[in-house]
Amino acid sequence: MVSQTHSPAFAPCPAPFNLAAHVLRHADATPDKVALAVLGLSGAERWSYAKLKAAVLGTGTGLLQSGLQPGDRVLMRLGNTVEFPIAYLGAIAVGLVPVPTSSQLTEREVASIIATTAPGAILRDPAIACPDTDIPVITPDALATMRALPPAAYDMGDPDRIAYIIYTSGTSGTPRAVMHAHRAIWARQMMVDGWYGLRDTDRLCHAGAFNWTYTLGTGLMDPWTAGATALIPQSGIDAGQLPLLMKRHDATIFAAAPGVYRKFLKDGTTLDLPKLRHGLSAGEKLADTIREAWGTATGTEIFEAYCMSECSTFISAAPGHQAPPGTLGYPQPGRRVAVIGENGLVPLGEEGTIAIHRSDPGLMLGYLGAPEATAAKFRGDWFLTGDQGAMDDTGAITYLGRADDMMNAGGFRVSPMEVEAVLNAHPGILQAAVTDIEVKADARLIMAFYTGPEPLPEADLHAFAKERLAGYKCPRGFFHLDALPTGANGKILRRELRPIYKALHGQA
Repeated sequence: MVSQTHSPAFAPCPAPFNLAAHVLRHADATPDKVALAVLGLSGAERWSYAKLKAAVLGTGTGLLQSGLQPGDRVLMRLGNTVEFPIAYLGAIAVGLVPVPTSSQLTEREVASIIATTAPGAILRDPAIACPDTDIPVITPDALATMRALPPAAYDMGDPDRIAYIIYTSGTSGTPRAVMHAHRAIWARQMMVDGWYGLRDTDRLCHAGAFNWTYTLGTGLMDPWTAGATALIPQSGIDAGQLPLLMKRHDATIFAAAPGVYRKFLKDGTTLDLPKLRHGLSAGEKLADTIREAWGTATGTEIFEAYCMSECSTFISAAPGHQAPPGTLGYPQPGRRVAVIGENGLVPLGEEGTIAIHRSDPGLMLGYLGAPEATAAKFRGDWFLTGDQGAMDDTGAITYLGRADDMMNAGGFRVSPMEVEAVLNAHPGILQAAVTDIEVKADARLIMAFYTGPEPLPEADLHAFAKERLAGYKCPRGFFHLDALPTGANGKILRRELRPIYKALHGQA
């Protein structure tokens, strides 16, 4: 048998459709229910569904009154505040196309995004890096004022039209603008049973910031779509304080990247979380040591999901359907997933590239302005993830590595070629190569190796990278070598950098 799922197709998205209308569909039936609680040590800021809907649609009115037209792109350079999801949904509600971006990006990186997306406006907190431009800027104070405006009407239309754009670090070294349709939120319902086990009575606490796409989807959009309550910690809350806040606010589900779990789980730790049913993890591979420590601390399980910017999560474990040891889990019900080799579908148990069918309603529309790069990701009707895997006879998929050498930095996928392109511009570097290295149990950091006439001051290299790259993309260490490891064709062998690092540190 070949490595392909045979799950019945997911129900098609209805038309006309609007992503924001779908997310806020429970607001009229449960206007007084708490949709969002922003958790602080001294209390919580609460938003009812009625208040949230009014703020979203008022913001939509304000954005149109600013001169924007449906179809215009809106670059989001906002901090970790509630304005981020409100502005995001407000833009989508009236047919604008928000482009949420990480607050850690540098001016140079943002300038490239502006050149690619040509936004009609920038929603900008002055504290967030952004180059000077003639594009109209809307401040957080102006956005807050918009909340009280009369509600806009939802812009209903074809579910296949573009709704938002997110950025991913492409395998070419150039970050790609990933276009998603309004139907993407419809497809996320496959995660409800296939990963979350989410109910309308749940109180889902996500550890991430408002302006992280993982938080935006798993922590906010999905609980609201289900009619549940989202719990988000205030900016500045330390990871070690999260268990206290979860207990105070009766969290039933906790979601975070593995690194957050690692920060408050210690050997023998016991956490008093009587309402908690389970945890969720995505963004990077979850180590068995973290899973075991969480089980010891809470008596509950963590359900892990495999995800990517082009299709969010589509392989996962779920309540009542835990992943077999050593595997990622199962394709979510309704997904068509396969493992593809050079000659098509591979037999069960054999290695190939994990792929998802182009008919999946959650799959991207394509890369903005890059039709050739979009086409290169497909083989026939299958979208190739670039990650290697194997499917067993139960449908569970084992992860076997990244064919494209992509790195993982605290839950963010980072292309080594993007970082190398920056370092290669340094006048003292002839050639650079980077990879992520496990520096201690369950912790991976990006490290850079370079050739040049002489070793360079590490502080200078850190400063050079920091000026040009978001913090999570910056190498944590720099190592001068006489030569980089290469294959017979001269291609850098990035995986050979790891034993070099161990040798330099006297590790066996």
